[in-house]
Amino acid sequence: MDNRIDNFFSIQNTVNHISDNDYKQVHDYLEPIRAFARTSYKSIYVIDYQKKCLDYVSDNPLLLCGHTAKEVKEMGYGFYFNFVPKEDLDLLLKINTVWFNFYDNISLEERKRYTILYDFRLKNKNGKTILVNHKLTPLFLTSNGKIWKAICIVSLSSRHHSGNVKIYKQGSNKFWRYDLENNFWKVEEKVVLTEREKEILRYSAQGYTINEIAEIIFLSPATIKFHRQKLFEDLHVSNITEAISFAINNKLI
Repeated sequence: MDNRIDNFFSIQNTVNHISDNDYKQVHDYLEPIRAFARTSYKSIYVIDYQKKCLDYVSDNPLLLCGHTAKEVKEMGYGFYFNFVPKEDLDLLLKINTVWFNFYDNISLEERKRYTILYDFRLKNKNGKTILVNHKLTPLFLTSNGKIWKAICIVSLSSRHHSGNVKIYKQGSNKFWRYDLENNFWKVEEKVVLTEREKEILRYSAQGYTINEIAEIIFLSPATIKFHRQKLFEDLHVSNITEAISFAINNKLI
């Protein structure tokens, strides 16, 4: 195994032993994940932190960079060294460190409720890059609270640059954003959309134009444009496509 791969597996989350009780968690656990992958356009894979490998890789093409799911699974974390630009690879290693430092301070009973999101670039066989959004959430924990297996979901990013590191807690209106320049976590409030803004986003996602949305919900096109512009400002995006992607990726609609 490439020694560099160890950098992705923090000593704070080293899984040396799996108990019989731990193994009871994983009976046929990949079947619902395979079913979910068949219904989703997003790429899905599962990390095993004990074996330092990938348990599963979906055949959704976004993550694969021109390879088959089987080939990526066999590459394991070596895939990242081949298909992530050097500066973004360094970023991923830093994110890995700060994530496990954060995670180590969460109470054991709360740990499954946290998800980390961030953006990085993938390059295909032709050297062209795309920016993807990556979500990682614990799937199974050991009896002492270490992440044994984690599920990761990869989709197109709505941003324009790598980073954008955030941690969300299920059921909380707050999230943590990591300041990569000053190296600290900042607590922020989630964006809260009005029902009107959600409505406009949903119709926009269905392909309706501004005039068509205005007619459906009995508002003027100028009012729809006003709401859209406010959405762009609140979500820090520049167009409706990015707004829809951001809202979906961050569970706002």
